[in-house]
Amino acid sequence: MQVELHGKTLDILLTRAAEAALARRVSPLVVEMELLFSCLLRKRVLFDGPADGAVAVNARLAVRFRPVMTRRCSVAIGGAQPPVEGFPLENPRPYVPNWLRLDYCRGQWVGEFGYAD
Repeated sequence: MQVELHGKTLDILLTRAAEAALARRVSPLVVEMELLFSCLLRKRVLFDGPADGAVAVNARLAVRFRPVMTRRCSVAIGGAQPPVEGFPLENPRPYVPNWLRLDYCRGQWVGEFGYAD
């Protein structure tokens, strides 16, 4: 399945477990692909967050891409997450991932996204 985000095609890959979990949902699952710009780049996938800016893939799935940044560099592992704020990109298209992979394992959503085909 595919959706267009910021003028770029995003391929969405679902495991069978993810397909089954989506079919059981009453409300759409909102999946956010967060790309953090700081002293290092960090990618993470968040689930059931705010729907503003999300693009509907179908009746049970919506996705959004959110670039964020921190005010200070923090590379501590296992520590508190630094506060983030939106990082407005004049042209987000080059930063939108090529693919998003979703799974549902042991009652939890799991996801990853990437840029290489």
